[in-house]
Amino acid sequence: MARVVCQGGLVTAYAWDMVGGGFPYEPLLAEMRALGIAVPAPPSPGASRLDAMRELWAGAGLAAVETREIAVQRTFADFADYWTTILKGPSVGPKLAAMTTDDMALLQARMRARLPVDAAGRIACHGRANAVRGRVAR
Repeated sequence: MARVVCQGGLVTAYAWDMVGGGFPYEPLLAEMRALGIAVPAPPSPGASRLDAMRELWAGAGLAAVETREIAVQRTFADFADYWTTILKGPSVGPKLAAMTTDDMALLQARMRARLPVDAAGRIACHGRANAVRGRVAR
């Protein structure tokens, strides 16, 4: 990106904080691992750390490199809303679709017990991403 962006232009990116527990699906992945199910992982999870992103941008010759955390929350109406969304997830959907009915029922029970539910039955999930930006030298 540093090579093709015009002089003075910004190069920006963000990544879920995989190492620091910021991936929104981390509770699900932890339960899958606890059940002995291999879960998908990014090829270089350490690259999502703020210091690693800063080093990558500086190493590419970008100037005025800045990083920051982005905290997010998504609220689901209930467990069914949460589960329907999870099943469509590109990183976990195929693994879930391949599970047996019994294993899926066990995973759902474990997730119901793990997720925080408010008085109205809503589930709030939190995530954290790390962002980086730098300017192409003039």
